[in-house]
Amino acid sequence: MSKLITVFGATGNQGGSVIEAILSDSELSKEFKIRGITRDTTKKSAQDLAKKGVEVVTADLDSVESLTAALEGSHTVFLVTNYWETMNADIEFSQGKNVADVSKALDVSHLIFSSLHNVTEQTKGRLSHVPHFDSKANIEKYIRASGVGCSFVLPGYYMSNFIQMLKRAEDGSYQLFYPVGNEAKFPLFDAVQDTGLFVKVALKHADQLKNKQVLAAADYYTPQEIVDTFSKVSGKKAVFIQISSEQYKASLPTAVATEFLENQLFVEDPGYYLGESLEPTLKLVDSKPTTWEEFVKKNVSVWK
Repeated sequence: MSKLITVFGATGNQGGSVIEAILSDSELSKEFKIRGITRDTTKKSAQDLAKKGVEVVTADLDSVESLTAALEGSHTVFLVTNYWETMNADIEFSQGKNVADVSKALDVSHLIFSSLHNVTEQTKGRLSHVPHFDSKANIEKYIRASGVGCSFVLPGYYMSNFIQMLKRAEDGSYQLFYPVGNEAKFPLFDAVQDTGLFVKVALKHADQLKNKQVLAAADYYTPQEIVDTFSKVSGKKAVFIQISSEQYKASLPTAVATEFLENQLFVEDPGYYLGESLEPTLKLVDSKPTTWEEFVKKNVSVWK
């Protein structure tokens, strides 16, 4: 009899990738039935999942009662929370706590959470304004303490960010502005294509990775490597320009300027993954994750 895996954010980048990866995996598609949780079961993307055999349901992350109904019978749960929906770390933490509590109450065997590092703690307060990292780290800490069987997938730096960040200059060339030097290493990650690839690692190696973190990135890239690869693939000139923290903040909406600045500074020191090697995770993936070069090739038209 198939086990039930419940996937939050079923029509989003991460949850949708997880569902697609399970459906297309000969082993996992037999092992698991899939329940996808989404806000609106009537939208086309949800209906498309239903046509593939996914049970599509709604759930309110703020309601323990709603979550209890949605998670009933689940062996495994994949949870992704969305800080940017409310931009309130307390709400995000409460939602993650609710899922952990319900998972514990329902005796869920494996809770896989899309997590990140705590920037405030890891920098000893030097960078204390990155709540979209810190709140996820606090959820991870709560899940670990809850006693639920768990593992954590830490998504890298989204390759899709560069669709906006590589800015076209008047002469047709492209510029990448960062408040960090070229020694900064960005662990790049194609969320749509590869979240499922890394969650499969947590599923297929559950015993080995109990209470462990899966680092979901293809490789580390410096800013210069990012623009050089973009130039090579696109045929367009691209340059990396280091700017001051003040200049960087001035280029952003006030509401997110400090958070985005400190996010970039964290990548530089102590590092997005605190300097950890990606190799232990990459040894366990079924196939190679999307490289930055492959991402640019696939999406080059968006920069035209």
